[in-house]
Amino acid sequence: MNTLAFVFRTPPHGSASGREGLDAVLATSALSEDIAVFFIGDGVYQLQSGQDPAAVLGRHYAPTFGLLELYDIEAVYVCAESLAERGLSDTALTIEATVLSLPELQRQLADYTVRLSF
Repeated sequence: MNTLAFVFRTPPHGSASGREGLDAVLATSALSEDIAVFFIGDGVYQLQSGQDPAAVLGRHYAPTFGLLELYDIEAVYVCAESLAERGLSDTALTIEATVLSLPELQRQLADYTVRLSF
């Protein structure tokens, strides 16, 4: 059976990538229980609290990753180096996630047979 990893690498504003990725995660959760979600690079901004899409003339609604818990998706990982490079900490995240160093995150990601990037 395939295991699925969803990797978010893009910021939440400027494209619908985050929203489309979240929709894909939630839809897939009905078919599989072996799903993980990873936030790397600018993707960590997807989880930053206090976002205001209108302030940056955002046409897209910010994804609501709080739905992951509702859909019983518990394997959520955030890159520690990506947070640090952007001046963020795990306390700035809108959801609970496991913060891993880049090597740890890469090892975790290697366990999944299918990886979809948004």
